[in-house]
Amino acid sequence: MAPRSHIAIYKALYKSFGGFAADVVAAIDQAAQDGVDIISLSVTPNRRPPGIATFFNPIDMALLSAVKAGIFVVQAAGNTGPSPKSIFSFSPWIYTVGAATHDRAYSNCIVLGNNITISGVGLAPGTNKDTMYTLVAAVHALNNGTSDANDMYISECQDSSNFDQNIVKGNLLICSYSVRFVLGLSTIKQALETAKNLSAAGVVFYMDPFVIGFQLNPVPMRMPGIIIPSPDDSKLFLQYYNSSLERDEQTKKIVNFGAVASILGGIKANYGNSAPKVMYYSARGPDPEDSFLDDANILKPNLVAPGNFIWAAWSSGGMDSIEFQGENFAMMSGTSMAAPHVAGLAALIKQKYPNFSSSAIGSALSTTASLYDKNGGPIMAQRAYTNPDSNQSPATPFDMGSGFVNATAALDPGLIFDCSYDDYFSFLCGINGSSAVVFNYTGQSCAPSSSDRVDLNLPSITIAKLNGSRTVQRSVTNVAGNETYRVGWSSPYGVSLMVTPTHLSISSGETQVLTVVINATMNNTAASYGRIGLFGSNGHVVSIPLSVILKISNDISTSIGTGSH
Repeated sequence: MAPRSHIAIYKALYKSFGGFAADVVAAIDQAAQDGVDIISLSVTPNRRPPGIATFFNPIDMALLSAVKAGIFVVQAAGNTGPSPKSIFSFSPWIYTVGAATHDRAYSNCIVLGNNITISGVGLAPGTNKDTMYTLVAAVHALNNGTSDANDMYISECQDSSNFDQNIVKGNLLICSYSVRFVLGLSTIKQALETAKNLSAAGVVFYMDPFVIGFQLNPVPMRMPGIIIPSPDDSKLFLQYYNSSLERDEQTKKIVNFGAVASILGGIKANYGNSAPKVMYYSARGPDPEDSFLDDANILKPNLVAPGNFIWAAWSSGGMDSIEFQGENFAMMSGTSMAAPHVAGLAALIKQKYPNFSSSAIGSALSTTASLYDKNGGPIMAQRAYTNPDSNQSPATPFDMGSGFVNATAALDPGLIFDCSYDDYFSFLCGINGSSAVVFNYTGQSCAPSSSDRVDLNLPSITIAKLNGSRTVQRSVTNVAGNETYRVGWSSPYGVSLMVTPTHLSISSGETQVLTVVINATMNNTAASYGRIGLFGSNGHVVSIPLSVILKISNDISTSIGTGSH
């Protein structure tokens, strides 16, 4: 994202035992002492801290100190989606990034002899396109020394000594992909080694029906191969194979393997996918209710970025993924892949606007985010682990924050919403009973007048319990040339909206205040969404998502029912 950036790396977690919050805090503090401009943190707390408000977990407070030092902090949202309220960190000084797809895909297919084509995964070469190869299941190619043909582990093709090379040679070897592969007890790499030792033409992995909801990354294969990730497709494949076997009527032994197939291969990318869409595993908002704080009214995630099937440099000695051992590049998925995209773009913004605060960088990214996929339709969000593309609906701000990151627009935002460390400090002081905790972390005492929380100047508006009417103010600062803006909006369902002024002329460097009056017009306990847009005469578009959950008193709902509104 930022090719000329300098990268400092701090190791705080280990594959063997994980790590502790204290290790991550030490790494954050060291980075701040070293003078970094941006922290990319693919780590989130694994639970809410007991006995204190969400914001006071040690990692978030260490990151607040980093923000005080002028550092922009990017954090992965976590892979605990798609359930609502599945994000663990809601601090407004942290920029939280969810994962979305891009339109690059590696599609592998196997064509069966009955003219059925089944899609699968695998960064593998194809077989000779003009040739159909005989399919042989591992359990039907055992040598005389292999005693138990029903041993489920044999079907995983992990040991070539179990099989008869004369049966497998020149054919496609069929292996099962069980939960042992997910756990790392069996590997694709070892199965490929088995196929190579047996002189197979390629390998076909079918999915064990017990492996549900597991997303396969495109695994590199140095010989023709494919993994069929769908249990239903795997069942279809096995039905064809078993129905094509010819057996001796008396001995029931196989006398002919009748099933044939060819593998098309999956090395070349295609770009036909509808994208972006929010991945099912990407953690979602809104902020869970906190007994220490009525409602934080903070939108999370802040936005989404490419996080699925991401190519990146990889150490050939890296042990984190068995399938990518010895490789120089790897393809991974998760919000941990999305966060570095945004960190790199933040570096480019910092380069262009060296005086931008952390919140100004976040504002530039948020207000310019895209709301539409590449076909002009709404960005969709997957809502289930199984068959995610069949269980999706338009993404809400609690799925995607402000939208999908727009790298070009973020470098020319027009207007920004700015927040200072003092604003965040006042926010924390406004939490009932927080004074001692705030002092413990910051060394600063809360002022007596800070008992009411400030309305943070965020590039979004989130009201979790709207009871009647609420007035919200936001300050915008012009970081471009003199410009005139027209203000428009769409109201959430059950809510009336008024924004003033409706037009503003704002000089370069000038700050002006927007006043937003939000009124409940009907009883609706489900979240509803709207948007405020500022449209500049020089082409700048500033977009502000609005999320409202109503909590209407009996008096108001009665008056609504009698038609007095």
